[in-house]
Amino acid sequence: MAPAGNRISRALISVSDKTGLVDFARFLVESGVEIVSTGGSAKLLREAGLPVLDVADMTGFPEMLDGRVKTLHPKVHGGILGRRDLESHREAMAAHGIGNIDLVVVNLYPFEATVASGAGWDDVIENIDIGGPALIRAAAKNHDSVTVVVDAADYAAVTAEMQANGGATTLHLRRALAGRAYRRTAAYDTAIGSWFAGQAEDTLPERLTVGGARGQVLRYGENPHQQAAFYVTGEKRPGVTSSAQLQGKELSYNNLNDTDAAYELVAEFDRPAVAIIKHANPCGVAEGADLKSAYEAALACDPVSAFGGIVAVNRPLDEAVAIEIAKIFTEVIIAPEVTEAARKVFAAKKNLRVLEAGALPDPAAPGLAVRSIAGGLLVQTRDSGRIARADLKVVTKRAPTEQELDDLLMAFRVCKHVKSNAIVYVKNGATVGIGAGQMSRVDSARIAARKSEDAAQALGRTGRLTEGSVVASDAFFPFADGLLAAAAAGATAVIQPGGSVRDEEVIKAADEHGLAMVFTGMRHFRH
Repeated sequence: MAPAGNRISRALISVSDKTGLVDFARFLVESGVEIVSTGGSAKLLREAGLPVLDVADMTGFPEMLDGRVKTLHPKVHGGILGRRDLESHREAMAAHGIGNIDLVVVNLYPFEATVASGAGWDDVIENIDIGGPALIRAAAKNHDSVTVVVDAADYAAVTAEMQANGGATTLHLRRALAGRAYRRTAAYDTAIGSWFAGQAEDTLPERLTVGGARGQVLRYGENPHQQAAFYVTGEKRPGVTSSAQLQGKELSYNNLNDTDAAYELVAEFDRPAVAIIKHANPCGVAEGADLKSAYEAALACDPVSAFGGIVAVNRPLDEAVAIEIAKIFTEVIIAPEVTEAARKVFAAKKNLRVLEAGALPDPAAPGLAVRSIAGGLLVQTRDSGRIARADLKVVTKRAPTEQELDDLLMAFRVCKHVKSNAIVYVKNGATVGIGAGQMSRVDSARIAARKSEDAAQALGRTGRLTEGSVVASDAFFPFADGLLAAAAAGATAVIQPGGSVRDEEVIKAADEHGLAMVFTGMRHFRH
C-alpha cells in the first residue's frame, strides 16, 4: 500500500487534448478528489455535471491578458511544490492559505499541430504554452508527493493505482510519470526552438535539440540482440512516417530503413519509375511508359538480389504492376497510392507489407540528416543536389548523344542513393549494373559488371547487360583504372564530378577508348 500521505485529495486539470477527460475526472470525483480547473477544461467538466473549482476562485485572482496568465500564482505553484515532509514548508503554506495539489493533469497547447497546419506567425506564437510547462515541471520535480499526467494514455494507470492503494499512487509510478513529463516538455521546447531556427534560416544553430514521439517499439534492431524503437520527429515529409500500412506484418528496423531509402530514391524521377532496394542499396531502378514496364526493367538488373527486397513506385500502384510484383517474394511495397484492384492482388500475401504514403517527398527540399557517433551527433543538410543538362561540362573529344545524356543523368541520380564507392551502369532508362560500398572505385566498377553477367544469364542472354550502357561514378575517378574497367564492361559514356589531380589522365583514357565523358562538379558520397 502507498503511504496515506500520498492520497490524492485535490487535482488541477488544464488540458488542450480532452480525450478521455470526462471519464477520468468522474472517477476522481467519485474517489473524493476536489477538481480545480481552468477555461475550456472547466467548462467541459461542468457540462458533464461534475463539480469544479475555478483556479481564479482558488487564487482570488482572475484570469487576465486573454488567458495568458491564470495558473502562474503562488497558491497554485505553492500547492504543487510544497514539500509535505518539511515543517517549514507546511507552516509557510498554512500562513498563506495554500492547500496541497496532489495531482496535476496538463497537456500543452498544440504548438506542433499549429505549425504543421501552416498557420501564420501570430497563431503559432499564441500556441506557445507558458503556464502548462511550468505546472508540469513543478509537479514532476515534487514527484515524491505529486502525481503528474501529461498524456491521456496514462489515465488508466493512475486510475488502477488509486483503486489499488486507497486513492494513492506509488512512488514508482510517480517517478515514471515525472520522467515522461520532462521528456514531453523537452520535446515541446525542441519543437519551438526548431521552428524559430527555421524562421531565422539558422540551419545549424549553436544548440541542436532533437525531439520525437515514440511511434512504435520494434521487435529488435538491425540484429535480434539489439533493442529498437521508431520515433516520429514531426518533419512534414511524405514517406514511411506519413504512410498508412494497408496490410502485412509489423515493420522491422531494417524494413523502415530500407523503405525510406527506396522511397527517397524513386521520388527523384519525373516519369513512372520503380526502385528495388536491398540492404539500403538499390539493386534495380528503371523508368518506363508505365509502372509495369519500369518494374520489369528494374527487376532485370539483379533478379537474385531483388528476392526479399523493398519495392517503391512513384505513381499510383495499379493492378498490372501488382501482379508482376506478387510473382516473387517481396518484404515491403510503398507507393503514393494503391488502387483497390492492386490491394486485392496483394491480399493473398498476408505477410507482405503494403504502405500508402499519400504523396512523394521533394528531392530538392531542404532538411537535416542526423547520425550518431560516440559522444555526439553528426549533422548535415540533406543531399538535395540535382544535376541538369545545363550543369554538365563535356571534357572529351566526343560529346554524348541525346540518349546517352538521358541515361547519364538518370545514372547520376541513382548514384546519389548508392553507398560509396558507387558505380551505376544505365541503359535505355534502366540500371543494368550497380556496384556499391566498395573500398576502391575500380572494384565497384568490376562488381557491377560481373553482376550484369549474372543478370544477362537469368534473362537467357549471353554476355553482359552493360554492353552499350553509360556509367556514373558518385565521386571522381582517382585513377584511370576505374574508367578502364567501365570501358571493358562496354560503357560508352561516363558521368562523374571531376576534380581529381589526375583528371587529365582519366580524360585521355576516355578519349583513347572513344568514350564521351561529362563532369558535374558535384559529388554524391553516401556513407
